[in-house]
Amino acid sequence: MCSPGEAPPGPAPAGDLPPEWETDDERMAFLFSAFKQSREVNSTEWDSKMAFWVGLVLARGRQRGAVRTCLRELQNGFERRGSVPLGLGTVLRELLRRGKLQRESDFMASVDSSWISWGVGVFILKPLKWTLSSVLGDSKIPEEEEVLIYVELLQEKAEEVYRLYQNSALSSHPVVALSELRSLCAGLCPDERTFYLLLLQLQKEKRVTILEQNGEKIVKFARGLHAKVSPMNDVDIGVYQLMQSEQLLSQKVESLSQEAEKCKEDARSACRAGKKQLALRCLKSKRRTERRIEELHSKLDAVQGILDRIYASQTDQMVFNAYQAGVGALKLSMKDVTVERAENLVDQIQELCDTQDEVAQTLAGVGINGLEMDSEELEKELDSLLQDSSKDSLDLPPVPQKVLSAPISDAELEAELEQLSVSAGDLAQKTPSASSEPKTALGLNL
Repeated sequence: MCSPGEAPPGPAPAGDLPPEWETDDERMAFLFSAFKQSREVNSTEWDSKMAFWVGLVLARGRQRGAVRTCLRELQNGFERRGSVPLGLGTVLRELLRRGKLQRESDFMASVDSSWISWGVGVFILKPLKWTLSSVLGDSKIPEEEEVLIYVELLQEKAEEVYRLYQNSALSSHPVVALSELRSLCAGLCPDERTFYLLLLQLQKEKRVTILEQNGEKIVKFARGLHAKVSPMNDVDIGVYQLMQSEQLLSQKVESLSQEAEKCKEDARSACRAGKKQLALRCLKSKRRTERRIEELHSKLDAVQGILDRIYASQTDQMVFNAYQAGVGALKLSMKDVTVERAENLVDQIQELCDTQDEVAQTLAGVGINGLEMDSEELEKELDSLLQDSSKDSLDLPPVPQKVLSAPISDAELEAELEQLSVSAGDLAQKTPSASSEPKTALGLNL
């Protein structure tokens, strides 16, 4: 058994197990077998089996929401057809080595938890166990009923306890009774041992401190999610006692109010029964009870007034600290800033701006060729050119009035060709007569 009087959980539901759990007997036979003594024999199979069981063991802790476990509980949870995994001890040793699990005894020994009454049996052997753990480390396979803690799950649930307190009415003051905190966390912590482990984790993180005062344990929380809790002082204890007094006075007033109402009902009953003297005694008792209620109310008002002043002083102190931090930061940020330096800086900026304006004006007055041009002179020259162009007319040839002839047709071309042929024939006939004259003349000359 992991804890005295606690029954071990049954097998894991089928939905929480991998698919091959029921379908692949050959692989499950390999996974349920023991690990080889040395990983070097077959590192691939060793790593595969280890990865399977490491994921399954960590997933089971989250599914159950329990921060504690042991070898016996895991064997019962992973039982399959009457068989239990033979290598779970090696898996737990590996998880201890990786820091995913931690022995409960080692965890408690690392925190000053002398306020835990149920831990007496553990702390008798704490020095010996702490020494052995320091020397041997986590090389030893845990025993079947040795309690182990899921480290990450414990941290997450401790954070939930802290946030639950911050969002409750108890957070009006950092000091609260352990019994009240236990009632607040009843839904989150199924048993007292888990509740104490979560408080130990918060104490280890320096987010709570616990003190036993007059046989009653009180818890002080840190103010803020990332703040560290300060040691419990006389002011904290005094405020806690005032809060307890306020609670007791309120309960007493409620009880007396019920008593006064009962006296009033008894007086009515006595009157109906004709018992006048009894009715008078009941009314007198009612008056005395009402006077006590008034006295308690005045005392309750005084206590509440003191608490209000204390809360106001704490708020004022927070504001004062904030102002002080702000002044320090402002001084640091304004360390090298003076009025004279600021005025000098403004003058330099103005001078640079004036210089920049002058440079811009100079650049705007330069043409493409680097020559300065006057826009007014250019406009005057343009106007004179326009006036001259309107006066002088250009000498252009007259526009021809004759209409161009239409294209000549083929028939007209043939007719013209025939006329040319006739003219050529006439010219041929006239040519011999003209040429005979020289020949005759030539003959005569011979």
